Parts: sequence; structure tokens; C-alpha cells
Amino acid sequence: MTTHDLLIRGGTVVDGSGAAPYSADVAVTGGRITAVGKVDGPAHRTVEADGALVTPGFVDVHCHYDGQATWDSQLVPSAWHGVTTAVMGNCGVGFAPVHPADHQKLIELMEGVEDIPGAALHEGLAWDWESFPEYLDAVDRRPHDIDIGAQVPHGALRLYVMGERGASREDATPEDIDAMGRLARQGIEAGALGFTTSRTRNHRTSTGDWTPTLTAAADELAGIATLMAESGAGVLQVVSDFANFDEEMANVLGMAEASGRPLSVSVTQTYQRPEAWRRLLETIADANAHGIAVTAQVAARPVGVLLGLQATIDPTRASATARELTGLSLPDRVARLSQPEFRRVVLAEMAEAASVFPWDRVYPLGDPPDYEPDPSGSVAAEAARAGTTPEAVAYDHLLADGGRGFLYVPFLNYADGNLDAVRSMLEDEHSVVGLGDGGAHVGTICDGSFPTTMLTHWVRDRSRGERMDLALVVAKQTSRTATMIGLHDRGLVAEGMRADLNVIDLDGLTLHRPTMAFDLPAGGKRLLQRADGYLHTFVSGEEVYAQGEHTGALPGRLVRGGQPAPASR
Repeated sequence: MTTHDLLIRGGTVVDGSGAAPYSADVAVTGGRITAVGKVDGPAHRTVEADGALVTPGFVDVHCHYDGQATWDSQLVPSAWHGVTTAVMGNCGVGFAPVHPADHQKLIELMEGVEDIPGAALHEGLAWDWESFPEYLDAVDRRPHDIDIGAQVPHGALRLYVMGERGASREDATPEDIDAMGRLARQGIEAGALGFTTSRTRNHRTSTGDWTPTLTAAADELAGIATLMAESGAGVLQVVSDFANFDEEMANVLGMAEASGRPLSVSVTQTYQRPEAWRRLLETIADANAHGIAVTAQVAARPVGVLLGLQATIDPTRASATARELTGLSLPDRVARLSQPEFRRVVLAEMAEAASVFPWDRVYPLGDPPDYEPDPSGSVAAEAARAGTTPEAVAYDHLLADGGRGFLYVPFLNYADGNLDAVRSMLEDEHSVVGLGDGGAHVGTICDGSFPTTMLTHWVRDRSRGERMDLALVVAKQTSRTATMIGLHDRGLVAEGMRADLNVIDLDGLTLHRPTMAFDLPAGGKRLLQRADGYLHTFVSGEEVYAQGEHTGALPGRLVRGGQPAPASR
């Protein structure tokens, strides 16, 4: 009788296909799932999962661990939330290929676009690579807790091939396009999963310049994609404002048409154009109907900025008097800010300055956090009820918990004051869960916890509208994300598939308020967010997290290229 390496017994299997959950055992041997159903025989380890969910590991296709993956073996916060495969290199930013003289420029690009401290990047990056294949080798040399995939970033390509002309967004010549396309193909052949670019004015370098790729012409986009496609592999990823919709959509779809490669596009709701996302989804559906494979990457909740005394954006710094406290420890700052006369002066100066965000869109962030807050809970509404100023209300919330309080500003996906639009995006047949940005926006945004929000808010807790089906929620961030990125060997609880698995206590699953840690190289800060309820997370059958704590195991590796489905499937 076969002795299994691992037997997960009696759990409720949500297999990632979208099919209804069912009770079953799951057996694992040699890092693969070997049986699902009623499983007999001994096992080296048995996990009793009665009352818990058994799901595939989550495949997060939109992360920015490009630097962290070279110096850190734990890809948190993503790994704390059931993610077993993370894909970086999104939005056209990354660290290869690179000439040695351009290290600073790529740091400025990543620092500006993804809010990763330049000092941390300077200290953490070894730069023991120039080409993209050499960068992949550097990532591959370090074992990780979870699997990591990489994509070739357009910004780095442009700078490498065109130098200052690329950085200043000059038009690429045919020779430039040929060189970038050949380098993209080289990256794919070495194991990159795709090619990515950014076309949004929300992305700037830390020096204030637009990204090198913002205005890249249609022939450049299609030319790089076409040459990349000669490898017979690779996907395309684009973030764009779609301000001039028809022209820009032609540019973006032209990449997929010319190359025949699958494309994914970020879709969000903005305050400026609150219905534009509908047209974008309709266009994506039409493209698919005409044989162009396009997927919408959508967020699980509002994309929201966190304001705090330790955050990148601190509302008290609108006051010149409060800015005098720069350099003091957090307890000393809190002590001074709590002094009545000091408080009065700072509040007066804050009121005179223009607020970064309108106070009716700013909310206190509790523990657990509410990511669909009622407008009646805004700072402005609270101030009106109390007969005081929004600045005073914000001030007190920021000083809570020893100065660790946060205010939450949903700046995307909340134009209606609820998440009905997000639910429509999530349920669209051509969408997957993405945009969590794990590893990025470390002082302003903490969305790597999207997988937990999908299970807690959308499946179990939502009270301000309809919830979502558990099976669909799991599929949207397992089999569908894996398939979109070309990884057909994971994302399903099925025989022959990789044994990347979660055992989850759905009733006890709890998402906690973010905290600020100072554990990046050079003491750089980053927002982290934990969750309770992930009982076990396995990568290739090896337990990497138990009750949310790292076991010390590092079975995760660089995923080199798209992966075929197992022969038994």
C-alpha cells in the first residue's frame, strides 16, 4: 500500500475550477497531488481538516518583489495570505536589463512608481547582473518560501537600449524596437513569463519625471510584442489611463493582435470617470469574441492610501510647526502632538493648508479594517456630528494606539461610496483578481492582503450589498490567474497538479489592520498586514506557514517560463 507524503483528511475542497465545494481527502507525494476523494493508506503526515476549507494556493499575478526577491527569502506580506506563487515585473518597472551606469535611474523609477525607499534599494540590491537572464539567475540563487515568477519590464528595456533618449520618451527608431524586441525574447527564452508596460500618468520617477514608456508609440509596442512572440511563449501586461479611449485601446490591443500573445489590462473605477470601467470591460469582451485573448485585472476592494504619522503621507505635516518634529522618535512626536497648546497651533495650520484629500473621502481604519465604509463614517461626517473640524477628528485618530492609527482614503473603486462596481468587475467572465501590488507602495498602500479580503468580505461578511460565491472567489485567484499567466501546472486541487495548497478556517479568518515595520535594508519602512485563519500553507507539498507563522521551509523557486498541465490532466 502506498505511503503518502501528506494526507489532508476530511476538508471541504474548493478545487479552484469554480465547481461547488465538496468533502474529500487530498493526498500528496513527491510535491504533486496524487489523489482527491476517499483516500486510504498511511501517510508520513496527516492533517485533519474537518471544518476547514482546502483550496489551491493563490496565484498572485500582480506583485512587485523585484528587489525584495533578491535579498529576502520570505515574500511577505503575500505569503501570509495564502499566496504560493507571486508574479513580479508588472507595470513596466524592474531592475534588468541594466547598464551599470543606470542603476540609479532604475532605482528612481521603482521608488517613484512603486513607493519603495531608494535607500533600501541602494543597500539591498547586489546588482550582480546586467542582462535579464542574469537577473533571473540572481533571483534563482536564493530559495524562497513561495514560488516567484518574473516579467520583462519595458521601462528597463527602453533605458538599456535607448539611454537618455528612452528616459526622455523620444520615439524609438526601428533599430531601437528591434533591439528591445530581441531582448524581450531573450528574457522569455531564459524564463520570464511575459513583457509589461505602463501608460499611466499616475506613474512618475522619484524625481518627478514621467515613466519612459508613457508615450511609447503603437509601432514600438507591437514591434516588441511581435519579436517576443517568436519565442512561442509569454504574456503581455499593460496599465493605462485610457484617456483617449479609442486611440489607446487600439495601441494596447495592437500588441495582442500583432503578437498573438495573451494580454491583461488593469481595470479600476475612478472618481473622474466613474463609469469608464464598464466600457473597458465591454471592449475586452468584444476582443475575446473576436479571438484576441484579453483579461481584466481587477482589485478586490478600493485601492486606498493609508495616512499616518509613520506613513509616507502624514496629514500633520501640512503644519510647519509639526514638521519641526521630524527626526524625533514616534513616542516623542506623539508626546509633543498631544500637548494642548501644540495641538491647537498644529490644527490651525492644518486648517489653513489645502488638504491632500477631501475629508468626506477619508475614513478611520479600525481593527479589523472596514474596506467598504459607509460615507456616514467619514472624517468629515464624524466632525459634523461632533461639532468640530475634520482636522481635529483626523488628528485624534492619527494619535490613537501610540501614534500608530491610520486613516484610509479609497481613491479608486469607491466613486459610488460602496463596492457594487467592484463586485461587477470581479464577476465579469473575463476578469481575475490582481493589482494587489505585494512588495510595493510600502509607505502608502497595503493591498497584498486581497486574497483574504476576497474570502472574508466577499464570501462571508459583506453587509452593504450582495456577497459572492465561494467557488468563484477561489477560482478567480487560483486556476484563472494561473492560466492567465501561463502556469497550467497549478491552481487546481486535482491529481497531477502541484501540491500548492491552503487549509483555511473560514469562520476564524480575520484580517488585521496594517502595521508599519522598519525591516527593509537600511532600516526602510514598509506596511505589513497579517491575518488569522490560515491553518496550513503548502508549497510543493511542503508546509511553509502554519497558523500564519513561517515554518522555516524554503521550497519556493523561480518559475522559469510557462508551465504545461501535467500529462495526467
